[in-house]
Amino acid sequence: MSDAPLHTRPINIDALKTTDRAGNFMSTPGAYEGPTRTESDSLGSLAVPVDAYWGVHSARALENFPIARRPISVFPDLVRALACVKLAAVRANLELGTIEATKADVIERACLEIIDGQLHEEFVVGVIQGGAGTSTNMNANEVIANRALELLGHAKGEYQFLHPIDDVNKSQSTNDVYPTAVKIALATSLGRLMTELDELRGAFADKGNEFAGILKVGRTQMQDAVPMTLGQEFHGFATTLGEDVARLAETIPHLSEVNMGATAIGTGITAEPGYGAAVVRHLADITGMNIVSAPDLIEATSDAGAFMTFSGVLKRSAIKLSKICNDLRLLSSGPQAGFGEINLPARQAGSSIMPAKVNPVIPEVVNQVAFAIAGTDVTVTMAAEAGQLQLNAFEPVIAYSLLQNVMWMTQACLTLRINCVVGITANEERLADMVASSVGVITALIPFIGYQQAATLAKEALHWNRPVADLVVEAGLMTREDVDRELAPDRLAGEKPPTSG
Repeated sequence: MSDAPLHTRPINIDALKTTDRAGNFMSTPGAYEGPTRTESDSLGSLAVPVDAYWGVHSARALENFPIARRPISVFPDLVRALACVKLAAVRANLELGTIEATKADVIERACLEIIDGQLHEEFVVGVIQGGAGTSTNMNANEVIANRALELLGHAKGEYQFLHPIDDVNKSQSTNDVYPTAVKIALATSLGRLMTELDELRGAFADKGNEFAGILKVGRTQMQDAVPMTLGQEFHGFATTLGEDVARLAETIPHLSEVNMGATAIGTGITAEPGYGAAVVRHLADITGMNIVSAPDLIEATSDAGAFMTFSGVLKRSAIKLSKICNDLRLLSSGPQAGFGEINLPARQAGSSIMPAKVNPVIPEVVNQVAFAIAGTDVTVTMAAEAGQLQLNAFEPVIAYSLLQNVMWMTQACLTLRINCVVGITANEERLADMVASSVGVITALIPFIGYQQAATLAKEALHWNRPVADLVVEAGLMTREDVDRELAPDRLAGEKPPTSG
């Protein structure tokens, strides 16, 4: 191993360009291991592993984009969405008589296999890529074509019998296929996120019910304020998450408006009249979504506004969830020198040097997911702005950012619920002691003794470290019975109105 600093060591570019059978980047340069076949495109010929379902266009993408080192197969929803789009296209073409029934049948069968989860490992091109998603579209075309060739009894690569572009990509362009597939993938993954977010909302609501009768000191600007119940605090968490589920649901119509039939720039060149309406109808039937055609295909092909809207709402949800996690970390801080109001489940040892230290690792990881989502919202914004004229070339980084964000957010909600929220307990004795010694409770007595008198007694209570209730009674301002009545937990928490002062 070289002793040179990591940042000064040379990069072996040849190694970056070489992939194994599955499209994974190999550590040493050289040809593919095992037998190969030769495929050609407008740039020349390339060797491809003989049993690979992907072809020359995917091979070039593997050479050109060793960036994220993550193939599109890491997002199964995107792979299935691509297959749904191709299936809708071949059904529309068959309906219009622009493809032979024999070819349409095997293309459909190949698409259905992919939708069913097969051949996903063949989607090998990197998620981050130049070309507005062309490499992703071609990877799908090649996998479907070669599987269809197998079903016809031909060898992979024998495109004279069924072609990735002429047949699988008929009446399509990357510029309508790719954004449509990304929208479908996002809508699909969003469904799982909304389900998990609602489960988390329910977990907080359950804790709110469990903690309903536990009084605590509320805080504003990190200073003691007035009493509330711990249940109210947790019900507040549940309410904000419920609102986020509703806001996320509002993005679905934006994801359901697609530009299929636009082909290259929105004019529908190479597509038969009636194809656009037919492919959208079939796509709605295949996905079960309320897919509709954009009213202006020229505009829709160049605009990434739906992705910006989705990203913004997702960021809102992530940041609000992060705020909740901040509160959980504060409320559980200690256990001796912090707030210590609640206990989070102990998930792992918290220190390699301090014995028995346990950290709030679950809220912390959710915080970090929120930071990442906030950061990639900027990426999505810049990518949407950078599109020029009739196309946005930067949708791959938008797709990568949003699909990753939804995946991370879904998993964050899951681990927060299972590994944290359901196991939270209250330190009831500590909470009671803090309420008993809090001068904030005197706020409830202002209607009876006035603000100025309350402020004076609050200062005395702090100075002498005495309960304000005792000082109010000693000053002859209220009877003990009246003080106890107004400082009862249900009245302090606003669950029962105060009597008239």
